[in-house]
Amino acid sequence: MNNEQLFSYILDSFPYRIVFVDTDHIIRYMNKEARHHYYEVRGYDNLIGKSIFECHNAKSKERIIAAVEKLKNHGNEIFIGLSAKNERMYFNPVRNEKGELLGYFERFEMNLVK
Repeated sequence: MNNEQLFSYILDSFPYRIVFVDTDHIIRYMNKEARHHYYEVRGYDNLIGKSIFECHNAKSKERIIAAVEKLKNHGNEIFIGLSAKNERMYFNPVRNEKGELLGYFERFEMNLVK
């Protein structure tokens, strides 16, 4: 097993969706839960290599761009808000060893507080 497979297995073990997007807003990775949600539940075709904006509306696009600008300025995890399914949405930066932003991952968690 190589490192890429191992990391994929680790990310697939999370019970919530994880979508990694590069700084050009191109989707580069989706964990198992994200693939299920976007392909089986939402009916999208393969999103890998496509813009994240293909599965977001104009209002969401504005929020994403604003959040990524904060991440570019060395921001940490950003709470985006609650989804229609009452999930907490976060953006987490992914940086190289020099601190340069390589991309971000969109993460969803069930909001247990009603």
